[in-house]
Amino acid sequence: MTATRPHTNGGLSRGLLLLMSVATGLAVAGNYFAQPLLDLISRELGVGPSLAALVVTAAQGGYALGLILLVPLGDLVERRRLAVSLYAVTAVFLLVSATAPNGTVLLVGTALTALTSVGAQVVLPFAATLADPAERGRVVGTVMTGLMLGLLLARTASGALSELGGWRTVYWVNAVLMVLMAVLLRVFLPRLGGDDGRLSYLGLLRSTVAMFRYEPLLRWRAGIGALSLASFSVLWTALTFLLVRSPYNWSESAIGMFALVGVVGALTATVAGRLADRGHVQIVTGAGTVLLLVSWPVIAAGEHWLVWLLAGVIVLDLAHQAVLNSSQNVLYALRPEARNRINSAFMTSLFLGGAVGSALTSVVWVNGGWTGVCVLGATLSAGTVALWVLERVTVRRAAGRPPETPVHRGDDPARAASTT
Repeated sequence: MTATRPHTNGGLSRGLLLLMSVATGLAVAGNYFAQPLLDLISRELGVGPSLAALVVTAAQGGYALGLILLVPLGDLVERRRLAVSLYAVTAVFLLVSATAPNGTVLLVGTALTALTSVGAQVVLPFAATLADPAERGRVVGTVMTGLMLGLLLARTASGALSELGGWRTVYWVNAVLMVLMAVLLRVFLPRLGGDDGRLSYLGLLRSTVAMFRYEPLLRWRAGIGALSLASFSVLWTALTFLLVRSPYNWSESAIGMFALVGVVGALTATVAGRLADRGHVQIVTGAGTVLLLVSWPVIAAGEHWLVWLLAGVIVLDLAHQAVLNSSQNVLYALRPEARNRINSAFMTSLFLGGAVGSALTSVVWVNGGWTGVCVLGATLSAGTVALWVLERVTVRRAAGRPPETPVHRGDDPARAASTT
């Protein structure tokens, strides 16, 4: 296989950066449309609530598989072609969901849509590669803002569109937008080469897993990120349980609108990125982990006071964005030629952390209510602080050691995989 040469003219235009940000947001949004529509879907398709709820599980499972199986391909094949293909195929799968005659077809369409929606995670390291090193933090922060806005606003958009034309409307609209994104990415993205054919697909997957062995910072940041997203998931999973009961007694539409509060945190991603570009990436991470922990006593006070709940949610979202953005800046600097594999390993760890956080929340809520949920969130946040401190201590100790023997060819995960 012949790959094109990597794009080397530094910098990234504002227009292309905006396009990539919008594209990532639209891609991930499709995985969250169904959450506020489960009752409508259940009634129209004549399926039970449990089967309707499986739509959410299908989206999570499909996305996890995409992170593991598809994202690493960005280091193997021409990346523009990979991104455009994933966006185009996602549009097709959205149409499957939009026209689903029964629950089974909807489940299949949802799972396949989620599988290929990881095109967003191909575009993200693509942007990091195109950016000047001195501006990589800002660029990654901007694209992540688009991604998080898509995640947070998907529920609000699906609720609004369902009132206009039923639950299928949002899938039709998103399919059209994904086709548009595929065309625009094909026109405006430069060609960007893969790994020059050194790796087989199985070798690529083995190399992705091997990154955890050969990159200590990936292990630390994956742990920090997983705990951070777990804490984030605890909040957003439990919020619905809190807001439907006294003293709030909010309707489902009002709860959906509460997601707009998270937009404030998402918009701070570029600030964290700019600080990272100025050499403060470790300060950003440390401050983010501390703010995660500080946010939970404020959130706990929000059980009866909306102003405290709003303040706590904003601080937690801001903190999570700071941890995530700074970690990506650290990791994307490790191995430019393996950026997609590192992103795959990191994001898979994040996804697992978020899934565990959501699962624990359901159990803790039943047994401990809002107080128990806040203790869980604070515990997970304290874990991010501890891991960050341990990372800093370990890195400083390693920096003080004498130089080691040069790494053998077989010790490099990418090269070792290519020889198997």
